[in-house]
Amino acid sequence: MPDEQRLTTLGKLLSIVLVAGLIGLGVYMVQRGRTGSSANPASEASDSKSAAAVAEVKLEVPKLGPPGPVELKDNTVPLEISEYAGYAGLIAANGGLEPTENSVFFKDHGFKVKLTVKEDEDWSELNAGKIAASVTTVDVLAAYGRQFHAVVPAQIGFSRGADAVVVRSDITRINALKGKIVATAQFTEVDFLIRYLAQEAGLRIKMLGSADAAPDPDRLNLVYTEDGFGAGDLFLDDIKSGKNRLAGCVTWEPKTSEVVQQSAGKAHVLTTNRNLLIVGDVLVVHKGFAEQHPEIVAGLVHGLLEGNRMVRDRPEAYLDVVGRAFKWTREETRDELSKVHLSNLPENLAFFSGSIDAAGSFGGIYQSAVYSYGSDLIKDPLDADRFLDLKHLHELEKLGAFKEQKVAIAPIRSGGGAAVETNPLLSKDIRFLFEPNSAILDLSSQDNIKNLEAIRKLFQVSPGSTVLLRGHVDNALVGDFRRKGGDGFVRQMALKAVELSRQRAAEIKRLLLDKYKVDGSRIEIVGRGWEEPVGGDSDANRRVEVQWFTIE
Repeated sequence: MPDEQRLTTLGKLLSIVLVAGLIGLGVYMVQRGRTGSSANPASEASDSKSAAAVAEVKLEVPKLGPPGPVELKDNTVPLEISEYAGYAGLIAANGGLEPTENSVFFKDHGFKVKLTVKEDEDWSELNAGKIAASVTTVDVLAAYGRQFHAVVPAQIGFSRGADAVVVRSDITRINALKGKIVATAQFTEVDFLIRYLAQEAGLRIKMLGSADAAPDPDRLNLVYTEDGFGAGDLFLDDIKSGKNRLAGCVTWEPKTSEVVQQSAGKAHVLTTNRNLLIVGDVLVVHKGFAEQHPEIVAGLVHGLLEGNRMVRDRPEAYLDVVGRAFKWTREETRDELSKVHLSNLPENLAFFSGSIDAAGSFGGIYQSAVYSYGSDLIKDPLDADRFLDLKHLHELEKLGAFKEQKVAIAPIRSGGGAAVETNPLLSKDIRFLFEPNSAILDLSSQDNIKNLEAIRKLFQVSPGSTVLLRGHVDNALVGDFRRKGGDGFVRQMALKAVELSRQRAAEIKRLLLDKYKVDGSRIEIVGRGWEEPVGGDSDANRRVEVQWFTIE
């Protein structure tokens, strides 16, 4: 999108006519949301009334058209991307957007690539064979499942800061959104981001058709706009009007900064995905095309990884070619590249095998998306492995390509992270089964193993994050203690309860260190005894509360 200040009146009218025409035709385009990383804030401004309109809730994933064949023309592979620095490697390897014999793809593999920047993606076009390949995030694959006629041969990278949860200034953790309304864009990465966090916090989702609808007091309530910009505008309008219907929005840059700056101190960023690596970009290739032209897919994978290497090793050398593709200045391109992590070969292999220790895995993100959207939206989900075509990655590994590369994903710190480190992003209560009156955990219980793995996953998806394990015991016998020995006996037993709860938290830490080799410096423990019951349920009170602290 060009800078709004440069748009002529005619251009604005044509844009309005185009949008109206698409709506009238009922065309449903899946928003990648990657315009959110555009470096031109002025270009992202939009008419607040239209942008802030609440969209209709979709009760099922949109249907895609049937598969058709891909017909190559002029030995050129059509590949769609969007305006996002995460695709810099593809652009660098191709020498720009246009097909050329000077590209890595042609020099090493004998075919050319035509990169097209397109923000609205209709996956039916990929199914139909109008394009051979495209790019998307893992959560989109989970949503569309078996109707998506595509395979995934490689990971492109992780988004590191493009997406964010913005909330009112008095809200300091995800749990505080219970019973409140948040605006986002359905079936995009920002919808998945808030659903993922709500799932980790133990919050169920309620979808509302209007910002004026009565929220469910026991759930996180979501209203939808057409895209992430609209979600930000809806929240900002709510703040400025004083209606106070919304608690926040989930959007992408530069709308994130715009909402915070224009809120007059009434809103702040609760978290971004700078150090929450669950938005993973992957290459998707038309399934029939991949089966008929495995040598081309092999070349796409190699070219992608070579391009990622080029940009990772010498980012300054590729600022111009990437900037030209997206009409960014060198400074804007440099800033946008700081918001992504371009994956190399060992990171790809770890991402798909699930062995990566500092970021989300393909299977983990995929399954999290299935859980987050729920069976009402994703019926009969496809197994994640059904999408994978990893033979080209393994062949590169076997040939010793990129053998000098190492997994190198680390936390990114900035000056604005203190508030996020002071307050947990979210807390979750986990019921571990201990032997009675002891700190010995029953490791034969599959529930206990699943709970340990749930804590480990928090470390994996967020580099540099820490957890505080807060042990709790049941308070059901306090009355009996008082009757038997008075307040003095209660105080005596309370001290024992604190020690037992601390020992239980310490046991969970020990198992995380021994079983999963988690860095002990990332885990703190405390015993709270029976001082913080969550209700009258004895089982619920015998728990370990996990507070998750991320960094920014």
